[in-house]
Formats: sequence, C-alpha cells, structure tokens
Amino acid sequence: MQRTLKSDIVFDGIGLHTGKPVRMVVRPAPANAGITFRRVDLEGDNRIPAKFDATVKAPLCTRIENSEGASVSTIEHIMAALAGCGVHNALVDIDGPEVPVLDGSSAQFVAEILDAGFARQDAPIRAIKLLKPVEVREGAAIARLEPAETLFIDFHITFADEAIGQQDKTLSMANGSFVRELCDSRTFCRQADVDSMRANGLALGGTVENAVVIDGDTVLTPGGLRHTDEAVRHKMLDALGDLALAGAPVLGRYTGVRAGHALTNKLLRAVFADPSAWTEVECDTLTAARLPGAGVAATDVPATIQ
Repeated sequence: MQRTLKSDIVFDGIGLHTGKPVRMVVRPAPANAGITFRRVDLEGDNRIPAKFDATVKAPLCTRIENSEGASVSTIEHIMAALAGCGVHNALVDIDGPEVPVLDGSSAQFVAEILDAGFARQDAPIRAIKLLKPVEVREGAAIARLEPAETLFIDFHITFADEAIGQQDKTLSMANGSFVRELCDSRTFCRQADVDSMRANGLALGGTVENAVVIDGDTVLTPGGLRHTDEAVRHKMLDALGDLALAGAPVLGRYTGVRAGHALTNKLLRAVFADPSAWTEVECDTLTAARLPGAGVAATDVPATIQ
C-alpha cells in the first residue's frame, strides 16, 4: 500500500546557492498525489510537480519549474529522503526558490521523516518497470537503466584530487539500505570550485559545515569524512533523488559513470520517450517489500544523525 506522512515536518535553513533563509514544510498528501512542491511565497499557480519533465537547466543541482515560471532548486536531497524512506505522497511547502541545504546530505530529512512516522493509504503502489536497457552519454559520462527486480544503483567516479580519486560502489536500494548506507553522505566540492562558484554568484550559502570541501589530498571540512567513499555515496544519493522524478519507484538497475543531475534526467526522458522501454506495474507484496524504504526502521539511522 502507498504511504504518506502522519504529520507535518518543518525544516529551517539556508539555500546552498542563494545563501538566503528558507522554511520548508513537508505535509501529508492524498493517495496517488505523488510529490508536489508549492511556493507559498508566490501568488497564482505556485504548484510544481516533482516530475522529470518539469526540470529545467540549472548549475550543479536539480530544478523544477511550472508553466508560470514558479520554480524550486536543489530538490535532490529531499527527493532522495522521501524515496529512500518509502513516502509516495507528500506536499512540500516552501517559502523560497531553493530547498534548505542543512548539512549537505539527506540525514536530517530522513531523521525527521522517520520520527514523524507513516500513514498507510488504501491504494496500491505502482512502479516503473524497465523492459530493456536505455543509455545516454555525454563525453566520458554515462547513465544507464536496465531491467532488474528492484532498484540497484551502481556508480563510478574519478577525480584528480587524491582525497577522492577513483571510487566505485554498488547497492540494492531494498531493505532500508538508503537510510543505512547513503543518507548521511554530504555533497562535496573542491576549494577552487567553491571560489569560482562564489565569483559567479553561486554557492553563496556553502560552507565547510554543509559540504565536504577538499583541496588536493586534504579534507578541509572539520571532522573529515563520514565514510572513506563518501563522495561516491553522495553521488548515489543524488541519483536516487533524481530517479524519484520518474513519479513512481523504479524497478531497474541504474549505472552512473561520472554522471550528474542533468545526465540522469536526460536518461529518464529517453526512457519515457520509448514506450517499449518501460511499463507501469502494480506492485505485489513481494515486489513492494523490495522497494526503497520498505521495512525501514529508526534503528537503521546512522550514528552520525542520531
């Protein structure tokens, strides 16, 4: 059965790129509503569906926008938290153009979602099932989806900086693995990139408190890494959030090689443009038990966010 939240959850913080204060309230929503953002600071049509075809080009994040120009940026971490906790329906009220960055991961979102608890809804879960492989490329970057019985994420990154280097990781998203393995992994960047972004009016809210900042072989963020492979784990977190824009859980194996938000979105568009590549299925009990968030418990929360 589908799930929503039992109660409202309030998040106060700043936008990573704007540096401005923002309040976000995640509310329960009816069955089959999906995830919708609502810009409460705007008049008129202020609802934006969290769907792949509502995305618009944005630097270093995922942004959605409606036909009236209302938009919300940096939605990937809250989308990953909702998907990873098995929340199918929610209304996300926000009083600014960007989701609060918090600590740069999905950790606080997950902790508050699990604390609020879930309400079961009288509607079956429907999922997007891959029927054949679909792949998109941009230079050396690759994003691919192929058939699988549950969602797997397989990610590969390579950076010249010794603090990151080459990292590879594969996980099934079943049985709460997102909460246990990925949700506390923070966004990362090089100090030189931070300086460049700020010079161009971006990352104005970015600090060593809400991102892993590296300089060559040195981690500048106090406390260092939460995981030796935190960088690739965060890329997997982002991928889950971006795949959630399919509008339903995905049954397939995602492979990302140096992929980012834009390429994952390009992949979803390629999948949905080919009717022979996918089908929508009603999840039976066994399939539902393998979805992200099924069976997740407070004991799965990493020590870093308890």
